[in-house]
Amino acid sequence: MVLNKDSKLQLVVPTVYTDIRGHKILSNQFSVTEHFKAAEIGLTRSLPGVFFFYDLSPIKVQFTEQRTPFLHFLTNVCAIVGGVFTVSGIIDSFVYHGHRAIKKKIEIGKLS
Repeated sequence: MVLNKDSKLQLVVPTVYTDIRGHKILSNQFSVTEHFKAAEIGLTRSLPGVFFFYDLSPIKVQFTEQRTPFLHFLTNVCAIVGGVFTVSGIIDSFVYHGHRAIKKKIEIGKLS
């Protein structure tokens, strides 16, 4: 006969979801951690069984849906375009200088 000890820790966090129209949904987020230990025969130090532990969080999580202002969207688009130009400039510089270095080595006869 194998005696097992299985314990589960369940964390419960109260959550409020508010959509863009102001409707609130009261809910909970759950997280479960499981610990399993097989007891050895002959050792009576551990109790066999299934144990449940609940931890109710004292804090509340609030999610609120909001619209992004148009200027914020425009700023993000400009940042993406600027990043693309920067990366393409770096790649172009590597290609140009690499081609120039190889061309110079071919001219002096070091690259055959």
